[in-house]
Amino acid sequence: MGGIGAGKTHHHCVAIDESGRRLLSRHVANYEPELLELLTDVMALGEEVTWGIDLADGGAALAIGILLNHDQPVHYISGRAIHRASESFRGEGKADAKDAAVIADQIRIRRDLHPLRAGDETVTDLNILTGRRMDLVADRTCTVNRLRGQLTGIFPGLERELDLTNTGHLTLLTGYRTPAALRRIGTERLETWLRNRKVRRADQLAETAVQAADRQHTSLPGEQLTAQMVHTLAKEVMALNQRVAELDKLIEVRFRDHHTFEVITSLPGLGVILGAEFLAATGGDMSAFGTPDRLAGFGGVAPVPRDSGKISGNLRRPQRYSRRLQRVFYTSALFSIRRCEESRRFYNRKRAEGKRHTQAVLALARRRVNVLWALLRDGRTHEPLPPAALAA
Repeated sequence: MGGIGAGKTHHHCVAIDESGRRLLSRHVANYEPELLELLTDVMALGEEVTWGIDLADGGAALAIGILLNHDQPVHYISGRAIHRASESFRGEGKADAKDAAVIADQIRIRRDLHPLRAGDETVTDLNILTGRRMDLVADRTCTVNRLRGQLTGIFPGLERELDLTNTGHLTLLTGYRTPAALRRIGTERLETWLRNRKVRRADQLAETAVQAADRQHTSLPGEQLTAQMVHTLAKEVMALNQRVAELDKLIEVRFRDHHTFEVITSLPGLGVILGAEFLAATGGDMSAFGTPDRLAGFGGVAPVPRDSGKISGNLRRPQRYSRRLQRVFYTSALFSIRRCEESRRFYNRKRAEGKRHTQAVLALARRRVNVLWALLRDGRTHEPLPPAALAA
């Protein structure tokens, strides 16, 4: 058994035998020649070696790639699991060698660890693209919040009327940001200015903005400087919107290359972006989970028991799951309620049983995991039930 405590520049490897006796302990630089040498030395200690590592990407990517390329079984073990298991070892200190020893020991005694597998190029690319999209969306959310705070400080009436994620509303802020400026230009001229910039419903937006300006005649301290910052932030949000849109096109093109594209996107509520994130989060290989129950548990939509003594039947939300995958399951279930009659009926039935909104959506998400699993297993697309079957 080989345990690797991964780092950015160096790793520490500990090899043990079936009895737990330490055979090797080595600090290794994160370079291919050193890692290949380590692999050779560990394999010389035994015919079959099972590896464990505490990172699944980043600084551990090279080590994992080398091991998988040499057909070595590699399992991932989380930092939380290592921390808890280390409590059964002697001493309170934390060191790379101790972490590697804990990992190796966990590989020796546990059979439920998640195996790491080499994904195909499409899944790898989607993982990179969707990860980048999440970063851009997070940046956009932060920028919108800053913009909202700045605009509220000088013109709260206009901030209440605008959707600061809408390109047309952001275009308005690049030209006119203060009550006095909006009153000077007036509704008709502002409408013309917006139409020239291809803003939709320019008449409604111009009227709303000028009406908000008519309700505020007080100029607040720092108004001019804040208005300049509002202009800059509005431009940044528009640029981020454009970058996200361009990335969405790249994701769709790459996702269409995968053989499960038609199957995944056929499920109501699971469109191109959420489908690509599902593929990236799961690796696209359902055999790695074994059953739909395990996939649901990994995605955080399956409750776990909390029984003790005479108390039984208690269920609670899990604590260890993929937040990314749960967001995909939950969001797609929300979308399906609006677009799919079957999902809407299931949701309404759960609400009638007394479940809260979140509980009903999670129950729907759990049900949809079974459906998606069956579709991927059989390689067929989702077909909605006919109205007669729904009525029955």
